[in-house]
Amino acid sequence: MKKYFQIVCTALLPLCASAEISRSEFSPVQLSLAEAQQLAFTRNWDLLAARSGVDAAQAQWLIAKEFPNPTLSAATSKIGSRDSATIDGNNLWSRSYDTIFAVNQLFEIGGKRRDRQDAARQNVLGAKARFLDAKRTLEQGVTRAYVAVLLANENARVLRESAGFMQREQEIAGTRFHAGDLAEADLKQIQVSAGQFILQADAADNAAVQARIALEILLGVNSPKGEVQLADSLEIISSDIATNFSSKAGALRPDVLAAQTDVRAAEANLKLAKAGRIPDPTVSLQFEHNPPGGGPAADTIGIGVSFPLPLWNQNKGAIRAAQAGVEQSRFALEKLRAQMAGDLAGATAGFNEASARLKKYREEIAPRSQSARESVIFKFEKGGASLVDLLAAQRTDNDVRLATAQAMADAANTSADLRSATTAQAERDLNNPN
Repeated sequence: MKKYFQIVCTALLPLCASAEISRSEFSPVQLSLAEAQQLAFTRNWDLLAARSGVDAAQAQWLIAKEFPNPTLSAATSKIGSRDSATIDGNNLWSRSYDTIFAVNQLFEIGGKRRDRQDAARQNVLGAKARFLDAKRTLEQGVTRAYVAVLLANENARVLRESAGFMQREQEIAGTRFHAGDLAEADLKQIQVSAGQFILQADAADNAAVQARIALEILLGVNSPKGEVQLADSLEIISSDIATNFSSKAGALRPDVLAAQTDVRAAEANLKLAKAGRIPDPTVSLQFEHNPPGGGPAADTIGIGVSFPLPLWNQNKGAIRAAQAGVEQSRFALEKLRAQMAGDLAGATAGFNEASARLKKYREEIAPRSQSARESVIFKFEKGGASLVDLLAAQRTDNDVRLATAQAMADAANTSADLRSATTAQAERDLNNPN
């Protein structure tokens, strides 16, 4: 897994260098959607935390595979004065003390080590699956944040363009007012409409700043200020959406894969808890040194075994807790499976509706609205249309253009949702050590 991350980071280093972005300072570079996603994959804090989760799970697996260390003990008894000398002498080793050295080794039986390692192995697979799921949701989040910036920019552009139209009509209306061809109330109404469009454009600009800040947070910028500039347009993003989504056979969404590994880990923990009812023996090997003194010299070697008697504690509490853990993991898995099916159905329906709505706006409603507005403007400038007609046509066309921008954003977002809902991973890929 470590090699996999090194390969990913190495592949993305040129992108990071070209973007000239550091955590301490963010340059207002032009980022495409693909570049923003790749940048987030290397810098997003949640994804980095998920990557650390894989390292932590692998460390726990190493711990589970380690064999318990033996213990060494030494004891001396029958300690007397210096008169405890023997025929061997009067140094510490030659006195008539009884000295025992022992080495004790615990042996786990009943499959405890196997069950513990199985649980740890499943936790590693689950951590890898959660990393992939974090990457899946991050890709979706970056797309939505990117589109939100584009939509706010497009809204501001449409509103300022509408304000420009109204200001131009305001100049024409002023000429007609001075010529006595237009009432003062009508002139003021045009001025009010132009001012409203400008205020709405200012609000859209502020929304764009907030959206850029949200995007910069996903990109891992330490001090987000809303300075990121986007290379793609809403028109490009909405025109380049995918229309077919498929996954390889036997693959599942990463969060469902993680839930499956949780079930298997819980089942392994249950086996471990049941195996805990079997006492583990501790084998002892000892050497006893007893120089000649009060009796004959007796250097002996002994072997022994000890184990706890399961009289009062039969590990019932741990077994009950493990059984509850298995049930909870299974419920969580079933919930995620239902959620995956629901997300897929909802994303499909949303994508189909947004695509159809966008097509309708692009091919029918927007061209007709623009044609109607231009016709009314021409008539108004020639005195053949009323102010009410002009304002109605302008507001209708403005609403249509904003709705078209929203339809483009919805199409891009639902495409990202559908891609996220259909992102799948084969479990055999999780077992790949690289």
